[in-house]
Amino acid sequence: MGVVNVTPDSFSDGGRYVDPAAAVAHGRRLVEEGADLLDIGGESTRPGATRPLVGEELDRVVPVITELAAGGATVSVDTMRAEVADAAVRAGASVVNDVSGGLADPAILDVAAEHGVRFVAMHWRAHSAEMHRHAAYDGPGGVVGAVREELAARVAAAREAGIAAERLVLDPGLGFAKTPDHNWELLAGLGEIAGLGHPLLVGASRKSFLGTLLDDGAGPRPVDQREYAHAALVALLARSGVWAVRVHDVRATRDALAVAARWGSTGGPR
Repeated sequence: MGVVNVTPDSFSDGGRYVDPAAAVAHGRRLVEEGADLLDIGGESTRPGATRPLVGEELDRVVPVITELAAGGATVSVDTMRAEVADAAVRAGASVVNDVSGGLADPAILDVAAEHGVRFVAMHWRAHSAEMHRHAAYDGPGGVVGAVREELAARVAAAREAGIAAERLVLDPGLGFAKTPDHNWELLAGLGEIAGLGHPLLVGASRKSFLGTLLDDGAGPRPVDQREYAHAALVALLARSGVWAVRVHDVRATRDALAVAARWGSTGGPR
């Protein structure tokens, strides 16, 4: 899943593709590099981000989705708003990727059910401006147990709204109300999340927990210098059966997946 941020303030590439023509060109490049799916978002969810107006989000994503879908790309809309999801699907999106899992705007579940599109429900506790205050997982099972339980509730809500079970994908929400240690624990516990019976989407690309891991004493590694670590993680995830990885650098990801696939075909070390 290649990321196309049509935003001025995303943590990785904010402002680079806010012009629709630049976003469309970027999306086409990602497809050429091997993206199976383009995730078009008009709202930054970086820590501390403020929300755009609904009209702003619509103006950002709908023209980009329309052109990319018309060109044959499989498109996902990254939104927490029912109105945006509805307009995006009518413009050609076939996936609704909601980082709130339907908590921010429950009507988005009805939109996905009505259109019969795939719905990605991510683990989420609060909007970006305040999510850091919700990174506590002190109950039984720790962060993995809590995320599993809270995603199970999202599955129940989606099914009640009429979304077919085979159209549900779950995302553990790396970086969202999570400390670096929480993220690593979740990655180690993906099997428990997969036990809910739905495919998994994992979005680790360029996130701060990788920067923290690579801190050499001068501070976390900058956003644009985390790709090698992410490629290594992708190669490991390829063996865990995730449905998709959400990435910024499609070429590097494809290279990592090719190595993992070739390694798997040999049966590993002897």
